[in-house]
Amino acid sequence: MSSAPSANAPESLLVVRLGAMGDVIHTLYAVSALRSAFPDMRIGWAIEERWTELLAGNSADRCGPRSPLRPVVDRVHPLNTKQWRRSLLSRTTWNELKTGFRGMREQNYVVAADFQGAIKSALVSQYAGAKLTVGMENAREGPARIFYSRRISTKGTHVIQQYHSLAEAIARTMLTPAKPVFPRDERAEQSIADKLGESARNLVILNPGAGWGAKQWPAERFGHVAKALAHDGMIPVINSSPAEQDLALTVQRDSDGRAVPISCTIGELIALTRRASLCIGGDTGPMHLAAALGVPVVALFGPTDPARNRPYGTHSVVLRNPASRTSLSHTGVPDPGLRQITSDEVIAVARRVLESSHG
Repeated sequence: MSSAPSANAPESLLVVRLGAMGDVIHTLYAVSALRSAFPDMRIGWAIEERWTELLAGNSADRCGPRSPLRPVVDRVHPLNTKQWRRSLLSRTTWNELKTGFRGMREQNYVVAADFQGAIKSALVSQYAGAKLTVGMENAREGPARIFYSRRISTKGTHVIQQYHSLAEAIARTMLTPAKPVFPRDERAEQSIADKLGESARNLVILNPGAGWGAKQWPAERFGHVAKALAHDGMIPVINSSPAEQDLALTVQRDSDGRAVPISCTIGELIALTRRASLCIGGDTGPMHLAAALGVPVVALFGPTDPARNRPYGTHSVVLRNPASRTSLSHTGVPDPGLRQITSDEVIAVARRVLESSHG
């Protein structure tokens, strides 16, 4: 049951969460709760171009009536801040900046809410031209707070709980927690069906990559896990980005060829994950996508804190060695605790999770 509408809730909202994948998914819980409570609220979202498929199934479907391709937001505002920083003085960059902010200002949003807490996201919130700019009191980058006309002290240990409390402050009422709603792109669904062929059951997604090196469990151990689960009758597939092909090949090699790499767009990854029986990976976007879709997860944590970032709302087991220490330094140096998690540990836990999920 959704919350009763509040007379004080804004009629329109710009969500600012530019990236990355896992962070967008964490924010989508809060925005889905707002959408459930306020079906008529006009919601836009400022997001990096590369992550727009998490909100809209294809690049052409970015505004207008909501649909299975864009189920939560009324308008997607794509930005490309990484590219802009590389060529800040170019005419193309400034034209794109003007176009992007003009598109936001034309919507006359009542509230712009910065769910990211970075200086760049706070600036986007400020320049969007909303009547009220809202952000977190404990913003990730402290100076971001000076751009907010209202600062919210968020509650909760897990980041999803914190974002939910920010959404409640915006709505000025309690919200019933909601599962994220993702686009359903039939072309992506058919593409994955074609790629999998007869291997469409008993899928285990292995995600060997990570946003930074210290969060990355050794690729060869993923191969050992894949080999054992394949022996059990599971079909292991390796999800990796183009920059992680060497990791994927290592997993495939050490699985004796039992694990198969699969290359996906984000829409295809959503379709693939919907079919999976289990996801194994570190604190990464694909792992959080699996959790959001209700897929059981074995999560391998090193320097990031499971209390804040663990898989949320699904059957999961988090493995973290006591030697790991919480750090957001984004170092590439391997985390000593993460490397102490053995292949045998992961295999045993994966088998238990699969058994309980199928039981």
